[in-house]
Amino acid sequence: MTPSAPKLLEMMRQLIATPSVSSVSPEFDQSNRAVIDLMAIWLTDLGFAVEVLPLSSQPDKANLIATLGTGPGGLVLAGHTDTVPFDEDQWQQDPFSLTERDDRLYGLGTSDMKGFLALAIEAARHVQAADLQQPLIILATADEESSMDGARELVRLGRPQARYAVIGEPTGLRPVHMHKGMMMEAIHVHGHAGHSSNPQLGVNALEGMHKVLSDLLAWRGELQSQQVDRRFAVPVPTLNLGHIHGGDNPNRICSHCELHFDLRPLPGMDLDDLRHRVDHRLTALPLDNRLRVERQSLVEGTPPMHTPVDAAIVQAAERMTGHPAEAAAYCTEGPYLNALGMDSIILGPGDIDQAHQPDEYLALDRLQPTLDLLQQLIERFCIRPQSYRCLR
Repeated sequence: MTPSAPKLLEMMRQLIATPSVSSVSPEFDQSNRAVIDLMAIWLTDLGFAVEVLPLSSQPDKANLIATLGTGPGGLVLAGHTDTVPFDEDQWQQDPFSLTERDDRLYGLGTSDMKGFLALAIEAARHVQAADLQQPLIILATADEESSMDGARELVRLGRPQARYAVIGEPTGLRPVHMHKGMMMEAIHVHGHAGHSSNPQLGVNALEGMHKVLSDLLAWRGELQSQQVDRRFAVPVPTLNLGHIHGGDNPNRICSHCELHFDLRPLPGMDLDDLRHRVDHRLTALPLDNRLRVERQSLVEGTPPMHTPVDAAIVQAAERMTGHPAEAAAYCTEGPYLNALGMDSIILGPGDIDQAHQPDEYLALDRLQPTLDLLQQLIERFCIRPQSYRCLR
């Protein structure tokens, strides 16, 4: 087989056909190396300097940094290589077979977001290093759908170095310049078991958790009265009580109760500060002193993202798409790329309603507009950045 970059739909077909599920559940989790290796072959063939960087936390997974041109500045076109797990019995076709029907391309990852990776490579197909005043970088990451370990590894390495980034998550080709963060926490209340006929024989963890729940809901109300950003469809931070379990039998005093909750902070809110405030409130609760309460972070969490509207990449995307930059409730790798010194936006051809759904698809009429947009961005930030700078 000739190691060359195939045409766009064939690239998409091969990416979709290559499983790369990431999951916090080990029975579903897979390596992404086969996807990374495909992209490495194609991008090497197009003249990119390609680096495959295994994750220190998961050596069977890797990020890819492919660079065309040299020097500071430049533009990153970024996407994650993993998909979520899927319910095969709910799909009308093979999730791993790119299927064209009703002016749509169906397949796991078409919208979120292997389709964008193929489009980014296609947009760069005819670009030569000699054309570039500043480098073009194509970035493919691991584990965005689960641990964010790929993005965290980039921050640890301090790479890639560029001035601007476009992350091709599904936005319907409408630029997103800010989104909420995400943290998932557990609270454990430890009591002492005993026979239910005599409450003095034990200490009921469920009763302690009742006070914890009441305080968390009161805190949610305080946060939502203090933190409001009308740029978001849901303009306040959200706190969702997602899971609770305690005890094992009606006639036993409950000795342990566990609660999981999800908190989505607005830009400007700090994850560590929020955790500290939870800890302080738990310490201050009027609980039976025989109860022990502790908080545990279920995931490291993703901070909120905010790229200023006057950033050149935001202004360019607004002009090119005809849409003002928006705010989103979901999380991306944007804050990690921003932490590397880039101004980042989220902008891709898929629709968020298709993400994580059976029969995920990408509309065929999004392909050419996406290619046109990416080529304009490459022109603006890599080929003729000095010309645009002089016009400002």
